[in-house]
Amino acid sequence: MYLHELRLPVSKVRGVGPATERAFAQLGIIHVRDLLYHLPREYEDRKETRPLATAMQSGYANTVAQVVAHDYIGFGPKRTLKVYIKDSSATASLVCFGRNFLADKLQPGARIFLAGTFSYRYKELQSSSFEFEPYSSQPRIFGTILPIYGLTEGLSQHSVRQAVRNALATYGAKVQTLLPTVLRKRHQLSTTAEALACVHRPQRPEEAETGRRTLAFEELFVLQLGIARRALERKNKNVTGGSSGTTLPLSPLIRGRESLPFALTSDQETAVTEIVDDLQDGAPMARLLQGDVGSGKTLVAFLSALPVIQAGYQVVFMAPTELLARQHATNADRFLGPLGVNVGFLSGSLGQAARGTLLQAIAVGTVNFIVGTHAVFTPEVAFARLRYVIVDEQHRFGVLQRSALLAKGEDPDLLLMTATPIPRTLALTVFGDMATSTIRKMPPGRRPVETHLAREGNEQKVYDWVRRELTAGRQAYFVYPLIERSDKSELKAAEHMYEFLSREIFPDFSVGLIHSRVREDEKERRMHDFVSGKTAVLVATSVVEVGVDVSNATCMVVEHAQQFGLAALHQLRGRVGRGSHQSYAFLIYSTGLTEEAKKRLKVMMDTTDGFQIAEQDLIIRGPGDIAGIRQSGYLRLHVADLGRDMDIMNHARKAAFELLGEDPGLLNAEHAGLRDALTGTEQEENAL
Repeated sequence: MYLHELRLPVSKVRGVGPATERAFAQLGIIHVRDLLYHLPREYEDRKETRPLATAMQSGYANTVAQVVAHDYIGFGPKRTLKVYIKDSSATASLVCFGRNFLADKLQPGARIFLAGTFSYRYKELQSSSFEFEPYSSQPRIFGTILPIYGLTEGLSQHSVRQAVRNALATYGAKVQTLLPTVLRKRHQLSTTAEALACVHRPQRPEEAETGRRTLAFEELFVLQLGIARRALERKNKNVTGGSSGTTLPLSPLIRGRESLPFALTSDQETAVTEIVDDLQDGAPMARLLQGDVGSGKTLVAFLSALPVIQAGYQVVFMAPTELLARQHATNADRFLGPLGVNVGFLSGSLGQAARGTLLQAIAVGTVNFIVGTHAVFTPEVAFARLRYVIVDEQHRFGVLQRSALLAKGEDPDLLLMTATPIPRTLALTVFGDMATSTIRKMPPGRRPVETHLAREGNEQKVYDWVRRELTAGRQAYFVYPLIERSDKSELKAAEHMYEFLSREIFPDFSVGLIHSRVREDEKERRMHDFVSGKTAVLVATSVVEVGVDVSNATCMVVEHAQQFGLAALHQLRGRVGRGSHQSYAFLIYSTGLTEEAKKRLKVMMDTTDGFQIAEQDLIIRGPGDIAGIRQSGYLRLHVADLGRDMDIMNHARKAAFELLGEDPGLLNAEHAGLRDALTGTEQEENAL
């Protein structure tokens, strides 16, 4: 049996009862494989003796000691046991807060193995945090490299160690190895069973890292093998029956450039060239276009669509929200319409009559540029000649949703766009089968948004600043983490603050409210009022994170900014600074910030570069939470850490592409386990 197949309930492990099973579930440990993947967060070397005398400097001792005497601190029922001990180097005391029962186990004269943290207090060496066991020739937790696991309520280090030990003995030792022998020898990797033993019960400190690297390589190899397989399948597509590889007319692209009232940036020019070259290649395109907020990705996509439409094909442009899709449709009609493109807008809120007319036009091909939400991949939508699929803010769509849209064409070309720049490590891992175009340069005339931090309690200064901007004819966003107030939280909420801002702070300005519970038609009306300038202040939740382009908006106020991730804060800040006026972002934070929250706010103050922010986000939060990756089903890593394992990932990627290139039948019956692991990983991702 392979490790990925160990989906037996963790209760099947000897010693794991109902209470322990519930506690494990709090850590996401449901199956036996989850338990074996629950790697120690650190190790304590109980093999190396550290006498009491060394604890004066190091603060730690691991020694064989003798109990000398007992004493008590305080009086009555609250008195605390104090045990005096000595070894060959010094004497010390153990303060047993809440553990007076240890008097029976630590009798004077007894010899014990002892490990703990010590400090010099009250003119003596003391410890209140210690572990011990009776001295014997076969100690249980001494004389070993002791794993230290992440815990939750209801679990102790002892209970987790015991469960892991039993799982290793019953299941782990029998786990088969996924990696082909030739690959393990080439990269000097152990078997999976050996690696599990090394990480959970290392005999030497270096063994733990050796085992972890083997498990990380195996995990990343399976991931990269899936990427390599998709790349190979795309390369080997029989394009003779499809539309890819046809020569596209470049004259409409030239006309599109000439119609612009400004010149493209060099990055935009390069991106357009790369995409159009791919569109004319023999295999279906798979390309990721990434660029910071306001860098001009949408215009690049519009331009790249022109040759495809001129050649007689259809293009779909999909956006995650109706507000954003409607803006794209309006802009597409304004730019592409005069060039002979028939733009259609499709969403779930479209009336039945209008919807029927549009679906008919799409089916016969008279509408050749279709902009919409997820409605574009519903079963009733049929295309005449779908050739090119563009997905904006790709991380907000699941893998299966994109697949459903691609299935509506005959191997159509695919362009994914993201305004959340993706770190290189993550891009190679998640989008490793795709080519990448990057827009770093911003259009000329854009001023960096000034970012200011404000502690909760100083909001009035922010309100005064915003008022000056409103008086000058500008507009502002106010964003909150909640829709309505809760008795369980002290966080401000959009609905309550809408009333407060309208009546107390900006009574002489028009204030609007928008959040996910507002009906789509009403949301559209309120957003239109803000876009047109009828509304001066828009109070919202993070629903405006991916929003419309309002060039007159110069203030973004985010209250309880510590509640938002780096990517969300960067996207929200990107809602302003889109016009010629200087813009400002105010991040109001609460007291008692976590270390992670402090790091996020510092990053926002230090840079406006989305690429730098993405790299820092990867370091702070890890890859599973970035850009909606976990939610969208792209990446679930149990062992590998992309912030640390870039070298392993590179080796695994190279090995996967080389092996699949040398032997396209690698995933046949000979490597059924590898094939099944790959299939299981893809199924899990799609189910997320």
